[in-house]
Amino acid sequence: MGRKKGTVEFDESPPDDFDAANPYKDPVAMLEMREHIVREKWIDIEKAKILRDRVKWCYRIEGINHLQKCRHLVRQYLESTRGIGWGKDGRHPSLHGPKVESVESD
Repeated sequence: MGRKKGTVEFDESPPDDFDAANPYKDPVAMLEMREHIVREKWIDIEKAKILRDRVKWCYRIEGINHLQKCRHLVRQYLESTRGIGWGKDGRHPSLHGPKVESVESD
């Protein structure tokens, strides 16, 4: 028993038939779009983890000079962590704004 020689290929682009205005129109395209978004988020998270490990390594190697020598890595790491969360901050701003309720005047 051995592994197959072939590689698994992923389609790295979002589905063509997904309609953002009416996402429930095509349920298959909606699920493919959700899988695409999750896959892209995982890629971003793993890139941030790699940069975090590089920052740790740089701090350990450079010692007292880490503030000057590792500054570029810290900036890359902080930039890579912006907007990749799974919670409220990772969503589009139009999806988590305050709810507007109509107020009746007397």
